Amino acid sequence: MGTISIKKRHSIRKDEIAEIMANLRMHIGPAEEMYRSDQIEKVDTNSPFTLFLIHKQPFLMKYENWVFPTIRGAIVYPISQRRITVDTGAIPFVINGADVMRPGIISISDDVKEGAPVTIVEDGHKKPIAVAVALFGYQEIKQQVKGKMCRTIHYVGDSLWKLEL
Repeated sequence: MGTISIKKRHSIRKDEIAEIMANLRMHIGPAEEMYRSDQIEKVDTNSPFTLFLIHKQPFLMKYENWVFPTIRGAIVYPISQRRITVDTGAIPFVINGADVMRPGIISISDDVKEGAPVTIVEDGHKKPIAVAVALFGYQEIKQQVKGKMCRTIHYVGDSLWKLEL
């Protein structure tokens, strides 16, 4: 992912906020309440992401047809849903944008679904280090012993992480 530039930034209406929150609730359940705000700004970028600013911070992103917390959002408002924990050996690879491989996975929340977003957290402090798309559901990942399990789309140190608003 190259440098992200902002095309357009504006406040959104309450009905649009309700739609975003409903989409978010589908992915993180009741934890969506932490992200509620009366004022949310939408930021269109030259990347595949549309960002949503809460308290002027890029805490949510829309990618393809789903809304999910950015890494910054998951750090400020930690969620336990849709979470995959990786061991310390996988961390350097994931924070450089590598996809998540089965041998590096320590634990998986049982709500992980194929094609849905997940937060990748490190084992030590349980801090988010990436957002990825699960290539398999919970049961399939548990049964695998090798191979790529998640496609990383946003990671610590990428241009979305470095974006200044």
